[in-house]
Amino acid sequence: QVQLVESGGGLVQTGGSLRLSCAASGRTFSTYAMGWFRQAPGKEREFVAAIGWNVRSTAYADSVKGRFTISRDNAKNTVYLQMNSLKPEDTAVYYCAARDTPLLPTIESLFGSWGQGTQVTVSS
Repeated sequence: QVQLVESGGGLVQTGGSLRLSCAASGRTFSTYAMGWFRQAPGKEREFVAAIGWNVRSTAYADSVKGRFTISRDNAKNTVYLQMNSLKPEDTAVYYCAARDTPLLPTIESLFGSWGQGTQVTVSS
């Protein structure tokens, strides 16, 4: 397993942008599929985006398509989530997740390693 540490959360106005980062420890980061999930107050955690080990494969929740972009830098053991055109409904704790697999999982239960989360608050 890898250890994951998220950063980059904060308070932003509607329409603004944030970039989340997730730094992973471990020597095999490049073989991991990485995902971002979020959990709003009173709601279940939900899938946001995922990226395969080979960078070319990505998946997004319909609610963020066209606004969020997931990317990774295997040399830095880091995955990013660029969030543009933020809306109040994007307010949540955002979690980074990892799974050592050549596939592209999008389901929470398929990820074995999780970060502690970073808060994103979008004011109206």
